[in-house]
Amino acid sequence: MSLEGVFLPSRDNGRTLADRAYGQIHEAIVSGRLMPGDRLPIEGLAERLDMSPMPIREALRKLHGVGLVENVPHRGAAVTELSLGDLRSLYESRLALEPLAIRCAAERRTEDDLGRIRDAYAALEAGRQQDPGSGWSAHRDFHFAIYAAAHSEWLIRLITPVWESSGRYRGATQVRWSLVRRAHEHQALLEAITAGDAPAAADLLHDHLAITANEVAAEMGEEALFELLQPPAPAL
Repeated sequence: MSLEGVFLPSRDNGRTLADRAYGQIHEAIVSGRLMPGDRLPIEGLAERLDMSPMPIREALRKLHGVGLVENVPHRGAAVTELSLGDLRSLYESRLALEPLAIRCAAERRTEDDLGRIRDAYAALEAGRQQDPGSGWSAHRDFHFAIYAAAHSEWLIRLITPVWESSGRYRGATQVRWSLVRRAHEHQALLEAITAGDAPAAADLLHDHLAITANEVAAEMGEEALFELLQPPAPAL
């Protein structure tokens, strides 16, 4: 495949070459510009990203670690293929980890934590009305502001790779839902955290994730994977 037009301009921000390579390849995968099965030739990536092969190799190893890249015999590195089994496994992990994180956050959050969560929510509300890339970056920031309030480094370490790997399903399958249509779910999460209602927060997040997994599965031609704990809200 041609790598022409795959990568967006990079913002250096003092990052190492390997971090820059990781960020650009990662973004191209989760956005769908690099599709499942696309080869990732080291020399071609090095030329396109204007760096030596060494940081490319390091970036590909890190991407392999979060499940976005696989090593194909006789072909080298490639974007990991999508599968229903992988989707189910990813969301089983997310449904175990993220409701636990938000439950802990609702119980442990400080006023400073709430301030950061509210700021992230405000940025999400602004971002979803702009370009999709900006909206989805703000979406991630909102969720991780919540998880940070759990004050558990291990939960963040465990959630991060499955979050990153599941993001490519949105880019590759072009799920037909938007941040606008899901806005009420984020508002409900914020309200539950603010109220310190840990059980409600966990149930709301469970359904937030399950709806996403089920809609991706439907896009792949499969039945729903997970049951919801509450009836879905009427479509806007």
